[in-house]
Amino acid sequence: MKTLKVLGSLIKDSLLEITHGSKAYHIWMAVLTFVMLFGMYNYGIQLEQGLSVTGMTDRVSWGLYISNFTFLVGVAAAAVMLVLPAYVLKSIDFKQAVLIGEGLAVAALLMCLAFVVADMGGPARLWHMIPVIGVFNFPNSMLTWDVLVLNGYLFINITVPLYILIMRYQGKTPNPKIYIPGVFISVFWAVAIHMITAFLYQGLQARPFWNNALLGPRFLASAFAAGPALIILVLAVIRKFTAFKVPDNTIKKISLIVTVAAQINLIMLISELFKEFYAPTHHSISAVYLFFGLGDKTALLPWIWTSISMNVIATTVLTFHKLRSNFKVLYVVCGMLFVAIWIEKGFGLIVPGFIPGPWGKIAEYTPTFVEISVTIGIWAMGAFIFTILAKTGIAIELGKLVYKKK
Repeated sequence: MKTLKVLGSLIKDSLLEITHGSKAYHIWMAVLTFVMLFGMYNYGIQLEQGLSVTGMTDRVSWGLYISNFTFLVGVAAAAVMLVLPAYVLKSIDFKQAVLIGEGLAVAALLMCLAFVVADMGGPARLWHMIPVIGVFNFPNSMLTWDVLVLNGYLFINITVPLYILIMRYQGKTPNPKIYIPGVFISVFWAVAIHMITAFLYQGLQARPFWNNALLGPRFLASAFAAGPALIILVLAVIRKFTAFKVPDNTIKKISLIVTVAAQINLIMLISELFKEFYAPTHHSISAVYLFFGLGDKTALLPWIWTSISMNVIATTVLTFHKLRSNFKVLYVVCGMLFVAIWIEKGFGLIVPGFIPGPWGKIAEYTPTFVEISVTIGIWAMGAFIFTILAKTGIAIELGKLVYKKK
């Protein structure tokens, strides 16, 4: 009963906190709200007219929605890169960033679920994903495993930080015996959510582009590059606009994680290119379409070569310690790396798997205005949720939100 009373007080104080702020904060939240509403309007069009208003067809049945879903699973998993050294290895330098990483994971997972709902055509079909009630097909379907691990990871990333924040809200020290087991579970669970997502693609025998043993490890490498890169950018904004102190050493250590992961990701990319093009077979045709086009079918060429160029430049700059230590340079290359991996794990991974089809038919995919609007709206929703979580968490950490016993 006391816990519910404290939780109720925390929610009440949090609502007060998130509705007050600077002019820049209110403008930011207003813009996000407008973008979300515009996305909802376009989603309403999709609900009314069906998936025919998107660029997806029976030839290319996964597009912008699943591309973003796949990428965001990696962003969510990347929080483990901060949880592991902070709580397991007891590195003080990471403590300040863990809360931000966990909040980012929650926002990313909710965005993942939103993209799944959008891709299914409408929320009425969600009952199929409920165990026992729906047609869940567990354990045969990899998709059901993906549903379980994503929701499980979301539960862990909500409960562990919530316990820590509630204790600090009351002025108490969190008990490690309570939250450390959850931290250890989250470490393994984070790897599982991305590996199972990779297995989901690898298990589709009719799509040779995804039948690659490196797909799972490369998912992890790219995730642990893009996720911490985004965390660095978020920490830069927090350092500038709030009183929350994030030491330079924290950002430097996270940048080292980004650098190593980006280098591994690039090495794996080279390995994949060697496999596809040194001794090409008829299974290499999807890779040929992606990197060189097939006849006049060249829709993805600007995307993938932009991605590779940004990836190489960002990784090269990060490799040099002197350049990486310059925060202005670091923020730019982290932004480049984030965008590069978003393209690569989106259009560069999902769409080519469908082109050409199993019978050799080539049908290109281009997202429509409705798809793009819904996608931007979901990203705005994620940013809105993260802003609320971060503002509340920072207020508790700074001692602005304190439980008042009556």
